[in-house]
Amino acid sequence: MSQLIMIIDDEVGVREVLADAFKLAGFETVVAADAMVALTLLRTTKPDLLVVDINMPMMDGFEFIERIRSTGDNTPALMLSARGDRADITRGLTLGADDYVTKPWRGLEELVLRVRAILRRTQFTVTSDSSLSSGPIKLDNDSHQVTFNGEVVELSPTEFRLLHVLLESKGRVLTKTYLLDEVWGITFESESTVVDTYISYLRKKLHRDGYEGIKTIRGVGFQLLTEKS
Repeated sequence: MSQLIMIIDDEVGVREVLADAFKLAGFETVVAADAMVALTLLRTTKPDLLVVDINMPMMDGFEFIERIRSTGDNTPALMLSARGDRADITRGLTLGADDYVTKPWRGLEELVLRVRAILRRTQFTVTSDSSLSSGPIKLDNDSHQVTFNGEVVELSPTEFRLLHVLLESKGRVLTKTYLLDEVWGITFESESTVVDTYISYLRKKLHRDGYEGIKTIRGVGFQLLTEKS
């Protein structure tokens, strides 16, 4: 069964180009001329992924993502923008986007690869032990729950997946390239800062009560320390 992508962009030419590219790649598409139309469509349509432009009238892409995330809608989202400012990228990821691509794109092929990468990550199914832990952190795959000293910690799906990978390999230094592949499914060359961004999210939620187990190994990657480290 084909996966459905919702394209939200106020430029008709962009919507048509993206729709054609995604259809050629085997996806089904539905388009919305602005965020308000998209919100209406989401009442009756359940896409597998959202492709959201930032600069739109009435409600921009940032506001749209913030709105749907506040209602508990975790549909994967890729944001598009003509602005490549790092603050914009960080804002988009902080609000809950899964990736951020600036226009003009280096190629529609890369955009399709990024879409596939997001879908691969969000379709992640656990095949390892039902429970993983390190120090005060415990991750339970069956309940999809993380606790810190017994207290539940709310994590997004991406944060959960990243923590899962770190816990599976605790004590090992994992490169950014490895984490991009394992968590986001990005196997092509990328300058994305998404790993650093999501590591910072985990630290904000899990570095407390004297615990600082997620370490940066400068120039290499990241390491989740074992209890004895």
